[in-house]
Amino acid sequence: MLPASALAVAAPDEPGFGGNVQNIGNSLADLANEVNMFWLIFGGALVFLMQLGFLGLEVGFSRGKNVGSGVAKIFVNLSVASIVWWALGFGLAFGGNGDDGAPGGWLLGASGFLFQNGTDFKGVGATNSDIAFMFFQFTFAAVSLAIVWGSTLERIKFIVYPIFGVVFVGFIYPVIAHWGFGGGLFSDIGSGALDFAGSTVVHLTGATAALAAAIVLGPRIGKYDKDGKPRAIPGHSMPIFAIGVIVLWVGWFGFNGASTVATDGSFFAHVILSTNLAAGAGAIAAMITIFAITKKFDVGMIGNGAIAGLVSVTAPSGFIEVWAAVPIGFIGGVIVVFGVLGIDKLKIDDPVGATSAHGLAGIWGTLACGLFASNRLVLDPGQTGLFYGGGLGQLGTQAAAVGIAFVFVFVVSFAVFKLLDMTIGIRVSAEDERAGLDISEHGMYGYPEQFIPEAELIGAANAAPVDRLSTPSKEIPA
Repeated sequence: MLPASALAVAAPDEPGFGGNVQNIGNSLADLANEVNMFWLIFGGALVFLMQLGFLGLEVGFSRGKNVGSGVAKIFVNLSVASIVWWALGFGLAFGGNGDDGAPGGWLLGASGFLFQNGTDFKGVGATNSDIAFMFFQFTFAAVSLAIVWGSTLERIKFIVYPIFGVVFVGFIYPVIAHWGFGGGLFSDIGSGALDFAGSTVVHLTGATAALAAAIVLGPRIGKYDKDGKPRAIPGHSMPIFAIGVIVLWVGWFGFNGASTVATDGSFFAHVILSTNLAAGAGAIAAMITIFAITKKFDVGMIGNGAIAGLVSVTAPSGFIEVWAAVPIGFIGGVIVVFGVLGIDKLKIDDPVGATSAHGLAGIWGTLACGLFASNRLVLDPGQTGLFYGGGLGQLGTQAAAVGIAFVFVFVVSFAVFKLLDMTIGIRVSAEDERAGLDISEHGMYGYPEQFIPEAELIGAANAAPVDRLSTPSKEIPA
Protein backbone atom coordinates (compact mmCIF):
# COMPACT_ATOMS: atom_id res chain seq x y z
CA MET A 1 0.00 0.00 0.00
CA LEU A 2 1.26 3.49 -0.86
CA PRO A 3 1.82 5.96 1.97
CA ALA A 4 -0.99 8.49 2.43
CA SER A 5 1.30 11.37 1.51
CA ALA A 6 1.84 9.87 -1.93
CA LEU A 7 -1.89 9.76 -2.58
CA ALA A 8 -2.45 13.45 -1.80
CA VAL A 9 -2.14 14.61 -5.42
CA ALA A 10 -2.72 18.27 -6.28
CA ALA A 11 -5.03 19.24 -9.10
CA PRO A 12 -3.28 19.88 -12.44
CA ASP A 13 -3.63 23.65 -12.10
CA GLU A 14 -2.30 23.79 -8.57
CA PRO A 15 1.34 24.59 -7.79
CA GLY A 16 3.51 21.56 -7.22
CA PHE A 17 1.46 19.17 -9.34
CA GLY A 18 4.53 17.94 -11.25
CA GLY A 19 6.43 17.40 -8.02
CA ASN A 20 3.65 15.27 -6.56
CA VAL A 21 3.43 13.15 -9.69
CA GLN A 22 7.16 12.62 -9.44
CA ASN A 23 6.74 11.60 -5.81
CA ILE A 24 4.11 9.05 -6.82
CA GLY A 25 6.45 7.68 -9.46
CA ASN A 26 9.26 7.40 -6.93
CA SER A 27 6.95 5.69 -4.44
CA LEU A 28 5.79 3.17 -7.03
CA ALA A 29 9.38 2.44 -8.00
CA ASP A 30 10.31 1.97 -4.36
CA LEU A 31 7.35 -0.33 -3.86
CA ALA A 32 8.27 -2.41 -6.91
CA ASN A 33 11.81 -2.71 -5.61
CA GLU A 34 10.58 -3.82 -2.19
CA VAL A 35 8.32 -6.45 -3.76
CA ASN A 36 11.24 -7.75 -5.81
CA MET A 37 13.45 -7.90 -2.71
CA PHE A 38 10.74 -9.77 -0.83
CA TRP A 39 10.42 -12.25 -3.70
CA LEU A 40 14.17 -12.92 -3.59
CA ILE A 41 14.18 -13.36 0.19
CA PHE A 42 11.09 -15.57 0.10
CA GLY A 43 12.50 -17.62 -2.75
CA GLY A 44 15.80 -17.89 -0.90
CA ALA A 45 13.95 -19.13 2.19
CA LEU A 46 12.32 -21.88 0.11
CA VAL A 47 15.71 -22.87 -1.27
CA PHE A 48 17.18 -22.77 2.25
CA LEU A 49 14.54 -25.28 3.34
CA MET A 50 15.78 -27.62 0.63
CA GLN A 51 18.49 -28.51 3.15
CA LEU A 52 15.76 -30.39 5.02
CA GLY A 53 15.02 -32.19 1.78
CA PHE A 54 18.63 -33.27 1.39
CA LEU A 55 18.66 -34.36 5.02
CA GLY A 56 15.56 -36.51 4.50
CA LEU A 57 16.97 -37.95 1.30
CA GLU A 58 20.28 -38.91 2.88
CA VAL A 59 18.89 -40.08 6.22
CA GLY A 60 16.28 -42.19 4.46
CA PHE A 61 18.92 -43.88 2.30
CA SER A 62 21.26 -44.43 5.27
CA ARG A 63 21.20 -47.34 7.68
CA GLY A 64 19.99 -46.57 11.18
CA LYS A 65 23.50 -46.49 12.65
CA ASN A 66 24.42 -43.47 10.46
CA VAL A 67 21.42 -41.14 10.64
CA GLY A 68 22.74 -38.82 13.35
CA SER A 69 25.84 -38.05 11.32
CA GLY A 70 23.65 -36.66 8.55
CA VAL A 71 22.00 -34.24 10.97
CA ALA A 72 25.33 -32.92 12.22
CA LYS A 73 26.59 -32.56 8.66
CA ILE A 74 23.67 -30.33 7.62
CA PHE A 75 24.28 -27.97 10.54
CA VAL A 76 28.01 -27.69 9.90
CA ASN A 77 27.77 -27.28 6.15
CA LEU A 78 25.10 -24.60 6.34
CA SER A 79 27.18 -22.71 8.88
CA VAL A 80 30.41 -22.96 6.90
CA ALA A 81 28.65 -21.99 3.67
CA SER A 82 27.03 -18.97 5.33
CA ILE A 83 30.31 -17.47 6.53
CA VAL A 84 32.46 -18.35 3.52
CA TRP A 85 29.90 -17.12 0.98
CA TRP A 86 29.57 -13.78 2.81
CA ALA A 87 33.30 -13.29 3.26
CA LEU A 88 34.62 -14.54 -0.07
CA GLY A 89 32.39 -16.61 -2.33
CA PHE A 90 29.83 -13.99 -3.35
CA GLY A 91 32.48 -11.47 -4.34
CA LEU A 92 34.32 -14.02 -6.48
CA ALA A 93 31.08 -15.13 -8.14
CA PHE A 94 29.29 -11.82 -8.72
CA GLY A 95 31.75 -9.00 -8.04
CA GLY A 96 31.84 -7.78 -11.63
CA ASN A 97 33.02 -9.20 -14.94
CA GLY A 98 35.14 -6.28 -16.14
CA ASP A 99 32.40 -4.61 -18.20
CA ASP A 100 31.81 -0.87 -17.93
CA GLY A 101 34.87 -0.42 -15.78
CA ALA A 102 33.62 -2.77 -13.06
CA PRO A 103 36.29 -4.88 -11.36
CA GLY A 104 36.68 -8.53 -12.25
CA GLY A 105 36.98 -10.42 -15.53
CA TRP A 106 36.03 -13.60 -17.32
CA LEU A 107 37.50 -15.81 -14.60
CA LEU A 108 36.35 -14.32 -11.27
CA GLY A 109 34.75 -11.28 -9.72
CA ALA A 110 36.87 -8.89 -7.69
CA SER A 111 34.62 -6.97 -5.30
CA GLY A 112 31.91 -7.50 -2.71
CA PHE A 113 33.98 -9.34 -0.12
CA LEU A 114 32.83 -9.24 3.55
CA PHE A 115 29.59 -8.02 1.99
CA GLN A 116 27.46 -5.34 3.63
CA ASN A 117 25.44 -2.26 2.77
CA GLY A 118 27.54 0.52 1.26
CA THR A 119 30.69 -1.51 0.62
CA ASP A 120 32.24 -1.66 -2.84
CA PHE A 121 30.32 -3.89 -5.22
CA LYS A 122 30.88 -3.71 -8.97
CA GLY A 123 32.46 -0.30 -8.55
CA VAL A 124 29.55 1.22 -6.59
CA GLY A 125 28.22 1.00 -3.06
CA ALA A 126 26.19 -2.12 -2.27
CA THR A 127 22.48 -1.62 -1.58
CA ASN A 128 19.86 -3.62 0.28
CA SER A 129 18.74 -5.00 -3.09
CA ASP A 130 22.24 -6.38 -3.57
CA ILE A 131 22.07 -7.93 -0.11
CA ALA A 132 18.80 -9.67 -1.00
CA PHE A 133 20.44 -11.05 -4.13
CA MET A 134 23.49 -12.13 -2.13
CA PHE A 135 21.30 -14.09 0.30
CA PHE A 136 19.38 -15.73 -2.54
CA GLN A 137 22.59 -16.80 -4.21
CA PHE A 138 23.98 -18.08 -0.91
CA THR A 139 21.19 -20.64 -0.80
CA PHE A 140 22.26 -21.87 -4.24
CA ALA A 141 25.84 -22.32 -3.08
CA ALA A 142 24.60 -24.23 -0.02
CA VAL A 143 22.49 -26.53 -2.22
CA SER A 144 25.44 -27.27 -4.49
CA LEU A 145 27.56 -28.14 -1.45
CA ALA A 146 24.80 -30.39 -0.08
CA ILE A 147 24.76 -32.35 -3.33
CA VAL A 148 28.44 -33.23 -2.89
CA TRP A 149 27.89 -35.41 0.16
CA GLY A 150 25.20 -37.76 -1.15
CA SER A 151 27.86 -40.02 -2.63
CA THR A 152 29.90 -40.19 0.59
CA LEU A 153 27.36 -41.57 3.06
CA GLU A 154 28.34 -44.02 5.81
CA ARG A 155 32.11 -43.92 5.36
CA ILE A 156 33.55 -40.38 5.29
CA LYS A 157 35.25 -38.66 8.23
CA PHE A 158 33.22 -35.79 9.60
CA ILE A 159 36.18 -33.38 9.59
CA VAL A 160 36.23 -33.51 5.78
CA TYR A 161 32.88 -31.69 5.58
CA PRO A 162 34.02 -28.29 6.87
CA ILE A 163 37.44 -28.45 5.21
CA PHE A 164 36.12 -29.22 1.74
CA GLY A 165 33.16 -26.91 2.36
CA VAL A 166 35.51 -23.95 2.69
CA VAL A 167 37.27 -24.83 -0.57
CA PHE A 168 34.04 -25.53 -2.42
CA VAL A 169 32.06 -22.45 -1.36
CA GLY A 170 35.15 -20.23 -1.30
CA PHE A 171 36.54 -21.16 -4.71
CA ILE A 172 35.16 -24.08 -6.75
CA TYR A 173 31.51 -23.04 -6.81
CA PRO A 174 32.19 -19.28 -7.19
CA VAL A 175 34.28 -19.92 -10.32
CA ILE A 176 31.44 -21.80 -12.02
CA ALA A 177 28.82 -19.35 -10.71
CA HIS A 178 30.81 -16.44 -12.14
CA TRP A 179 31.18 -18.20 -15.48
CA GLY A 180 27.49 -19.09 -15.68
CA PHE A 181 25.62 -16.45 -13.68
CA GLY A 182 28.07 -13.57 -13.24
CA GLY A 183 28.84 -12.64 -16.83
CA GLY A 184 32.07 -14.65 -17.01
CA LEU A 185 33.41 -17.27 -19.40
CA PHE A 186 30.15 -18.96 -20.42
CA SER A 187 28.70 -15.68 -21.71
CA ASP A 188 31.60 -15.50 -24.19
CA ILE A 189 30.95 -18.92 -25.77
CA GLY A 190 28.96 -18.50 -28.98
CA SER A 191 25.90 -16.37 -28.28
CA GLY A 192 26.26 -17.18 -24.59
CA ALA A 193 25.41 -20.39 -22.74
CA LEU A 194 21.93 -20.61 -21.21
CA ASP A 195 21.47 -21.79 -17.63
CA PHE A 196 18.48 -20.06 -16.08
CA ALA A 197 18.75 -21.43 -12.54
CA GLY A 198 21.69 -23.80 -12.50
CA SER A 199 21.45 -27.27 -14.06
CA THR A 200 25.18 -26.90 -14.65
CA VAL A 201 26.18 -24.11 -12.26
CA VAL A 202 24.56 -25.67 -9.19
CA HIS A 203 23.70 -29.30 -9.87
CA LEU A 204 26.40 -30.55 -12.21
CA THR A 205 28.99 -28.72 -10.10
CA GLY A 206 27.87 -30.44 -6.89
CA ALA A 207 27.48 -33.82 -8.58
CA THR A 208 30.91 -33.65 -10.20
CA ALA A 209 32.53 -33.00 -6.83
CA ALA A 210 30.44 -35.88 -5.47
CA LEU A 211 31.84 -38.15 -8.19
CA ALA A 212 35.40 -37.18 -7.28
CA ALA A 213 34.70 -37.84 -3.60
CA ALA A 214 33.17 -41.27 -4.29
CA ILE A 215 36.13 -42.32 -6.42
CA VAL A 216 38.69 -41.33 -3.77
CA LEU A 217 36.65 -42.86 -0.94
CA GLY A 218 35.90 -46.18 -2.56
CA PRO A 219 32.72 -48.21 -1.95
CA ARG A 220 31.19 -49.10 1.40
CA ILE A 221 32.08 -52.41 3.02
CA GLY A 222 29.83 -55.08 1.57
CA LYS A 223 28.64 -53.04 -1.41
CA TYR A 224 30.23 -55.44 -3.91
CA ASP A 225 30.55 -59.20 -3.66
CA LYS A 226 33.74 -61.15 -4.38
CA ASP A 227 32.89 -61.16 -8.08
CA GLY A 228 32.42 -57.39 -8.15
CA LYS A 229 28.65 -57.57 -8.49
CA PRO A 230 26.84 -54.66 -6.75
CA ARG A 231 24.61 -55.52 -3.83
CA ALA A 232 21.81 -53.35 -2.53
CA ILE A 233 22.34 -51.79 0.91
CA PRO A 234 18.81 -50.64 1.75
CA GLY A 235 18.25 -47.37 3.56
CA HIS A 236 16.36 -47.53 6.82
CA SER A 237 13.33 -45.33 6.00
CA MET A 238 11.53 -44.76 2.71
CA PRO A 239 8.97 -42.45 4.40
CA ILE A 240 11.77 -40.10 5.48
CA PHE A 241 13.20 -40.30 1.96
CA ALA A 242 9.78 -39.41 0.53
CA ILE A 243 9.46 -36.41 2.86
CA GLY A 244 12.86 -35.27 1.65
CA VAL A 245 11.80 -35.49 -2.00
CA ILE A 246 8.61 -33.51 -1.39
CA VAL A 247 10.48 -30.79 0.52
CA LEU A 248 12.96 -30.54 -2.37
CA TRP A 249 10.09 -30.39 -4.86
CA VAL A 250 8.49 -27.46 -3.02
CA GLY A 251 11.84 -25.75 -2.53
CA TRP A 252 12.41 -25.87 -6.28
CA PHE A 253 9.56 -23.42 -6.78
CA GLY A 254 11.79 -20.87 -5.09
CA PHE A 255 14.91 -22.22 -6.77
CA ASN A 256 13.61 -21.75 -10.30
CA GLY A 257 10.77 -19.32 -9.70
CA ALA A 258 12.75 -16.67 -7.81
CA SER A 259 15.55 -16.89 -10.38
CA THR A 260 13.42 -14.43 -12.34
CA VAL A 261 14.90 -12.03 -9.72
CA ALA A 262 11.93 -9.70 -10.20
CA THR A 263 8.15 -10.08 -10.21
CA ASP A 264 7.63 -7.94 -13.33
CA GLY A 265 5.08 -9.50 -15.66
CA SER A 266 4.55 -12.39 -13.24
CA PHE A 267 6.85 -14.53 -15.39
CA PHE A 268 7.76 -16.52 -12.30
CA ALA A 269 4.37 -18.27 -12.62
CA HIS A 270 5.42 -19.59 -16.04
CA VAL A 271 8.69 -20.86 -14.57
CA ILE A 272 7.01 -22.51 -11.58
CA LEU A 273 4.44 -24.31 -13.73
CA SER A 274 7.20 -25.63 -15.99
CA THR A 275 9.12 -26.77 -12.91
CA ASN A 276 6.17 -28.69 -11.50
CA LEU A 277 5.36 -30.41 -14.80
CA ALA A 278 8.95 -31.57 -15.24
CA ALA A 279 9.01 -33.09 -11.75
CA GLY A 280 5.84 -35.06 -12.40
CA ALA A 281 7.06 -36.24 -15.80
CA GLY A 282 10.38 -37.32 -14.29
CA ALA A 283 8.74 -39.41 -11.57
CA ILE A 284 6.40 -41.11 -14.05
CA ALA A 285 9.26 -41.84 -16.45
CA ALA A 286 11.44 -43.34 -13.73
CA MET A 287 8.54 -45.49 -12.52
CA ILE A 288 7.92 -46.85 -16.02
CA THR A 289 11.62 -47.38 -16.74
CA ILE A 290 12.51 -49.23 -13.55
CA PHE A 291 9.40 -51.43 -13.86
CA ALA A 292 10.38 -52.33 -17.42
CA ILE A 293 13.80 -53.42 -16.14
CA THR A 294 12.98 -55.10 -12.81
CA LYS A 295 9.20 -55.59 -12.85
CA LYS A 296 9.14 -53.68 -9.55
CA PHE A 297 8.02 -50.13 -8.75
CA ASP A 298 11.17 -49.09 -6.91
CA VAL A 299 10.35 -46.28 -4.46
CA GLY A 300 13.83 -44.79 -4.49
CA MET A 301 13.93 -44.67 -8.28
CA ILE A 302 10.54 -42.96 -8.49
CA GLY A 303 11.64 -40.29 -6.01
CA ASN A 304 14.93 -39.79 -7.81
CA GLY A 305 12.96 -39.51 -11.05
CA ALA A 306 11.14 -36.49 -9.65
CA ILE A 307 14.45 -34.94 -8.63
CA ALA A 308 15.96 -35.67 -12.04
CA GLY A 309 13.00 -33.98 -13.70
CA LEU A 310 13.50 -30.93 -11.50
CA VAL A 311 17.24 -30.80 -12.21
CA SER A 312 16.59 -31.24 -15.93
CA VAL A 313 14.26 -28.25 -16.13
CA THR A 314 16.39 -25.97 -13.96
CA ALA A 315 18.52 -24.64 -16.83
CA PRO A 316 15.76 -24.26 -19.44
CA SER A 317 12.84 -23.24 -17.18
CA GLY A 318 13.09 -19.55 -18.12
CA PHE A 319 13.67 -20.16 -21.83
CA ILE A 320 11.11 -22.80 -22.80
CA GLU A 321 7.40 -22.88 -23.50
CA VAL A 322 5.50 -24.74 -20.81
CA TRP A 323 4.82 -27.82 -22.95
CA ALA A 324 8.54 -28.51 -23.32
CA ALA A 325 8.91 -29.14 -19.58
CA VAL A 326 7.12 -32.48 -19.97
CA PRO A 327 9.53 -34.16 -22.44
CA ILE A 328 12.51 -32.56 -20.70
CA GLY A 329 11.46 -33.94 -17.32
CA PHE A 330 10.46 -37.30 -18.78
CA ILE A 331 13.84 -37.84 -20.42
CA GLY A 332 15.50 -36.81 -17.15
CA GLY A 333 13.52 -39.54 -15.36
CA VAL A 334 14.69 -42.17 -17.83
CA ILE A 335 18.30 -40.98 -17.60
CA VAL A 336 18.43 -41.23 -13.82
CA VAL A 337 17.40 -44.90 -13.76
CA PHE A 338 20.01 -46.00 -16.28
CA GLY A 339 22.52 -43.67 -14.63
CA VAL A 340 22.11 -45.17 -11.15
CA LEU A 341 22.35 -48.72 -12.49
CA GLY A 342 25.30 -47.92 -14.74
CA ILE A 343 27.33 -46.06 -12.12
CA ASP A 344 26.75 -48.96 -9.73
CA LYS A 345 28.30 -51.32 -12.26
CA LEU A 346 31.36 -49.08 -12.49
CA LYS A 347 31.96 -49.79 -8.77
CA ILE A 348 31.32 -46.18 -7.84
CA ASP A 349 29.24 -46.32 -4.66
CA ASP A 350 26.73 -43.46 -4.67
CA PRO A 351 24.09 -44.33 -2.04
CA VAL A 352 21.57 -41.61 -2.99
CA GLY A 353 22.22 -41.46 -6.73
CA ALA A 354 23.52 -37.87 -6.62
CA THR A 355 25.84 -38.29 -9.57
CA SER A 356 22.92 -39.43 -11.71
CA ALA A 357 20.03 -37.30 -10.43
CA HIS A 358 22.07 -34.09 -10.29
CA GLY A 359 24.96 -34.82 -12.63
CA LEU A 360 23.61 -36.70 -15.65
CA ALA A 361 20.24 -34.94 -15.41
CA GLY A 362 22.09 -31.64 -15.03
CA ILE A 363 23.98 -32.30 -18.26
CA TRP A 364 20.76 -33.20 -20.03
CA GLY A 365 18.96 -30.11 -18.74
CA THR A 366 21.74 -27.83 -19.93
CA LEU A 367 21.78 -29.44 -23.37
CA ALA A 368 17.99 -29.24 -23.52
CA CYS A 369 18.28 -25.46 -23.77
CA GLY A 370 19.95 -25.95 -27.13
CA LEU A 371 16.93 -27.94 -28.30
CA PHE A 372 13.89 -26.31 -26.70
CA ALA A 373 14.85 -22.63 -26.10
CA SER A 374 12.00 -20.58 -27.56
CA ASN A 375 12.76 -17.64 -29.83
CA ARG A 376 10.05 -15.80 -27.85
CA LEU A 377 11.88 -16.13 -24.55
CA VAL A 378 15.60 -15.83 -25.29
CA LEU A 379 17.31 -12.43 -25.27
CA ASP A 380 19.53 -13.12 -28.26
CA PRO A 381 18.12 -14.73 -31.45
CA GLY A 382 21.37 -16.70 -31.67
CA GLN A 383 20.33 -18.58 -28.51
CA THR A 384 17.22 -20.07 -30.10
CA GLY A 385 17.00 -23.85 -29.77
CA LEU A 386 17.13 -26.37 -32.60
CA PHE A 387 13.41 -27.16 -32.42
CA TYR A 388 12.58 -23.47 -32.93
CA GLY A 389 14.78 -23.05 -35.99
CA GLY A 390 17.99 -22.10 -34.23
CA GLY A 391 20.20 -24.78 -35.74
CA LEU A 392 22.95 -26.61 -33.86
CA GLY A 393 24.89 -23.55 -32.73
CA GLN A 394 23.29 -23.15 -29.31
CA LEU A 395 23.45 -26.88 -28.65
CA GLY A 396 27.19 -26.73 -29.25
CA THR A 397 27.50 -23.76 -26.90
CA GLN A 398 25.63 -25.67 -24.20
CA ALA A 399 27.84 -28.72 -24.66
CA ALA A 400 30.99 -26.60 -24.39
CA ALA A 401 29.81 -25.08 -21.10
CA VAL A 402 29.03 -28.54 -19.70
CA GLY A 403 32.43 -29.90 -20.69
CA ILE A 404 34.37 -26.95 -19.28
CA ALA A 405 32.47 -27.02 -15.99
CA PHE A 406 32.87 -30.78 -15.55
CA VAL A 407 36.60 -30.81 -16.23
CA PHE A 408 37.35 -27.86 -13.95
CA VAL A 409 35.25 -29.09 -11.02
CA PHE A 410 36.39 -32.71 -11.27
CA VAL A 411 40.09 -31.91 -11.51
CA VAL A 412 40.08 -29.45 -8.61
CA SER A 413 37.78 -31.54 -6.41
CA PHE A 414 39.68 -34.77 -7.04
CA ALA A 415 42.96 -33.00 -6.22
CA VAL A 416 41.57 -31.61 -2.97
CA PHE A 417 40.07 -34.93 -1.85
CA LYS A 418 43.25 -36.77 -2.80
CA LEU A 419 45.37 -34.28 -0.84
CA LEU A 420 43.12 -34.64 2.19
CA ASP A 421 43.25 -38.42 1.86
CA MET A 422 47.06 -38.41 1.81
CA THR A 423 47.26 -36.13 4.86
CA ILE A 424 44.42 -36.55 7.35
CA GLY A 425 42.66 -39.42 5.58
CA ILE A 426 39.06 -38.98 4.45
CA ARG A 427 37.65 -42.43 5.26
CA VAL A 428 36.89 -43.84 8.67
CA SER A 429 38.44 -47.16 9.70
CA ALA A 430 36.71 -50.42 8.83
CA GLU A 431 35.89 -50.90 12.52
CA ASP A 432 34.28 -47.45 12.73
CA GLU A 433 32.36 -48.03 9.51
CA ARG A 434 30.92 -51.28 10.81
CA ALA A 435 30.00 -49.68 14.12
CA GLY A 436 28.36 -46.75 12.35
CA LEU A 437 29.33 -43.09 12.08
CA ASP A 438 26.84 -42.04 14.75
CA ILE A 439 28.72 -43.71 17.56
CA SER A 440 32.24 -43.59 16.09
CA GLU A 441 32.18 -39.91 15.05
CA HIS A 442 29.56 -38.37 17.36
CA GLY A 443 29.39 -40.56 20.44
CA MET A 444 25.66 -41.27 20.27
CA TYR A 445 23.26 -42.99 17.90
CA GLY A 446 20.55 -41.07 16.09
CA TYR A 447 18.21 -43.88 17.16
CA PRO A 448 19.66 -44.90 20.56
CA GLU A 449 16.73 -47.15 21.48
CA GLN A 450 17.46 -49.28 18.44
CA PHE A 451 21.06 -49.98 19.36
CA ILE A 452 21.49 -49.51 23.10
CA PRO A 453 19.94 -52.00 25.55
CA GLU A 454 17.09 -50.57 27.62
CA ALA A 455 18.95 -51.17 30.88
CA GLU A 456 21.76 -48.93 29.68
CA LEU A 457 19.35 -46.28 28.36
CA ILE A 458 17.64 -45.91 31.75
CA GLY A 459 20.80 -44.49 33.26
CA ALA A 460 21.93 -42.72 30.11
CA ALA A 461 21.18 -39.27 31.54
CA ASN A 462 23.83 -39.75 34.21
CA ALA A 463 26.28 -41.82 32.21
CA ALA A 464 28.81 -41.25 29.49
CA PRO A 465 27.80 -42.30 25.95
CA VAL A 466 27.98 -46.04 25.48
CA ASP A 467 31.10 -47.12 23.59
CA ARG A 468 29.84 -49.58 21.01
CA LEU A 469 33.22 -49.85 19.32
CA SER A 470 34.27 -52.41 21.92
CA THR A 471 31.28 -54.58 21.05
CA PRO A 472 32.19 -57.63 18.94
CA SER A 473 31.41 -56.92 15.30
CA LYS A 474 28.94 -59.82 15.12
CA GLU A 475 26.73 -57.99 17.62
CA ILE A 476 26.80 -54.70 15.73
CA PRO A 477 23.94 -54.32 13.24
CA ALA A 478 25.07 -54.10 9.62
